[in-house]
Amino acid sequence: MKKILFILLFTFSIVYPQIKFDDYFVEKTLRLDFYHTGDKNSETISFDKLIEEPIWSGTKKNIIDQFGYGNYMLKVFDESSNQLIYSRGFSTLFQEWQSTEEAKHTLRTFSGSVVMPFPKNKIRVEILKRDRRNNFEKKFEYAVNPDNYFIIQEQAKVYPKFEVVNSGDPSTKLDIVIIPEGYTKDEMQKFKDDCKRFAGYLFEYSPFKENTDKINIWGVEAPSLESGTDIPGKDVWVKTILNSRFYTFDSERYLMTLDYHAIRDYAANAPNDQIYVLVNTSKYGGGAIYNYYNVSAADNQLSKQVFVHEFGHGLAALADEYGDDPTYQDYYPLDVEPWEPNITTLVDFNSKWKNLVDEGTPLPTNDEEKYKDKIGAFEGAGYASKGVYRPTHNSLMRAFSSNEFNQVCKEVLEKIINSYTE
Repeated sequence: MKKILFILLFTFSIVYPQIKFDDYFVEKTLRLDFYHTGDKNSETISFDKLIEEPIWSGTKKNIIDQFGYGNYMLKVFDESSNQLIYSRGFSTLFQEWQSTEEAKHTLRTFSGSVVMPFPKNKIRVEILKRDRRNNFEKKFEYAVNPDNYFIIQEQAKVYPKFEVVNSGDPSTKLDIVIIPEGYTKDEMQKFKDDCKRFAGYLFEYSPFKENTDKINIWGVEAPSLESGTDIPGKDVWVKTILNSRFYTFDSERYLMTLDYHAIRDYAANAPNDQIYVLVNTSKYGGGAIYNYYNVSAADNQLSKQVFVHEFGHGLAALADEYGDDPTYQDYYPLDVEPWEPNITTLVDFNSKWKNLVDEGTPLPTNDEEKYKDKIGAFEGAGYASKGVYRPTHNSLMRAFSSNEFNQVCKEVLEKIINSYTE
């Protein structure tokens, strides 16, 4: 095992040479806002604006993406040398929408944004997207001169931040910022109390409880005019800062917002590697997308499990391990290995968790009592009942009758946390 690990690390160092942060960047953030426009089979990414933000809280060491997760990949190149100096995988709400029934006959536009350390010199920004075979194709390219006087410097939405958990220097910690949605000015103390409560929830679960000292959590005091959130199916409409709503993609429990630029505006008030939107409602729901944002209802009896489950999506690109969700149609081609680390089509199982499967455990694995506590390949995952497999009979990424991540998910989460804090 040690020899294999050495070989992998040696190979990694050849493919991704070490980039010194201070050679290319200063400790600020450059944000590039854009729009996705398209339908099921098309997409155009159009430039909107550049914004300078005063905080860079991301790692200054692992600035080249180590994992290859996400439906998109941001790449930043130094213009003069053509050297890749920053990259980060991510996914979007637009790409999810493309798999819905509506996308077959409707052209829509969604807001998008990417952030990177602020460059010292001219750069080229590229955004690549996976095709149905999981190959990345370039969808967008933009040249940036950091001296351009059209880079916006004023902060659009300025609000106080507060510490929920402070473990140290943001550049060496995983920083989570919590944004209040549907909390009025008179409910800001409730929001602060809720932030403490949900931080406690997070640290009840492995591997977060073993890594408390690697995580900072912040809150932003940004009140809404009214309490709650929109519930279109019940004709409920509420004036809130992010315009969140249930019934996203006509799925009642899917609680999200389409206004990603606003999310980024509010998140800019505090260090943020991950953005969590806490919604002041007791109705069951939430959602999350990898390196995009996370959402949970605050006051449902299942909010603890929703909060942690969704963070598995947003932080570590964990896929849902349940099947039969009609919202998404043919989400995973069965002849292609999914990029998500905790599901497989068995097309390339060696690249997943095959090394964790005990000798004698059949593949695929029968979902019966004797394998209930085993790691295998259990059919039914990724919104499909057939052809997509999960690591265990049950886990927090499948159903809340389980109250923990399985071993596969824990190992991925641990690696992601370490990538921010090494």
